[in-house]
Amino acid sequence: MSTRMNSLSDRIDYPLLMTWLLILALGTVMVTSTGIAVDPGLLPRQGVYLALALMAFAVAVLMPLRFWQATHRFAWLLAVLLCTLVVVPGIGLEAKGAQRWIPLGGFTLQPAEVAKLLLLIYLAGYLARFDELIADDSLALVKPLGMVGVIFVLLMLQPDFGTAVVLAAAACALLFLAGARLRHYLLVLVLGTLAFMLLIYLEPYRMARVLGFLDPWAQATGGGYQLTQALIAFGRGETFGLGLGEGIQKLAYLPEAETDFIFAVIAEELGLVGAVGVIGLFAFFIVRMLRIGRLALEVGDKFAGYLVYGIALLFGLQTMVNLGVNTGVLPTKGLTLPFVSYGGNSLIISCVMLGLVCRAWWEAQDG
Repeated sequence: MSTRMNSLSDRIDYPLLMTWLLILALGTVMVTSTGIAVDPGLLPRQGVYLALALMAFAVAVLMPLRFWQATHRFAWLLAVLLCTLVVVPGIGLEAKGAQRWIPLGGFTLQPAEVAKLLLLIYLAGYLARFDELIADDSLALVKPLGMVGVIFVLLMLQPDFGTAVVLAAAACALLFLAGARLRHYLLVLVLGTLAFMLLIYLEPYRMARVLGFLDPWAQATGGGYQLTQALIAFGRGETFGLGLGEGIQKLAYLPEAETDFIFAVIAEELGLVGAVGVIGLFAFFIVRMLRIGRLALEVGDKFAGYLVYGIALLFGLQTMVNLGVNTGVLPTKGLTLPFVSYGGNSLIISCVMLGLVCRAWWEAQDG
């Protein structure tokens, strides 16, 4: 009995799990704090999402990674199918000028969130087979980049610029970690930069966001409104914050306070100390996942290693972008703070991703 218990204990990465639970608890508290002012119904809905997310996490932990590896090609096809369906008139639900959701009774599915996970599963399966060719065979690198490009285009059609950029960046970083040479990315980088500038120029709302980012106070009632309100929240919070639930900016001043700008609410209510604490939690969380990815590769499980690396990179980039947007370092983008922001799709998929990371640690203990 004792041996079995010790064996089970060894299969749990307690530092990672405890950090995740702290972040999850913080998110629940902050959604509650924001919901009291914005919409009292947020908490019950978030409670349902949290229950579903925890069940999804448990399923991901208990399911062997060989299942995902065996179906990695299908994962890419499913991602393409979902991202195609959402832009089909009559199927996708349009809101705020974007068509990103598929209504399913009382729940709306956001294919972009599911596509993030599915694309990482595909890339991990591909690299498990061909990582040794990535460095010297251009075709071996072009194929996964092409697969990523298809998903990128479909996300842009919704449009979901933030998710498309973060997912593409995480995929390219994963391929680089797998051995792709920097020179192979030069043409992609040049073309990507030009396309990025063109996409901003062609869409007035994106140009307004950039102009608002460059000088938010000059457009405090226009393109810079969200950023100025977020910066005011940071200023109000000072060192120790106004106190939990005492924030003012969430009272109809700061748009999307419960989702994209929840970090500004944290800064206002918990102050600089609370904001730095959140950053520290995420930094440890992501570094711990990178450690698990390295361990998986060391024991010879390439699929698990690359999958965990991809998940860590995605979480890291999304967190950096969200924090950058909240603090005015980056232009405004509609990206949530993982495990903290309100929303069912992001929370459930994020918990599935973490479940896969925990499963990778579990299997690595068997060597």
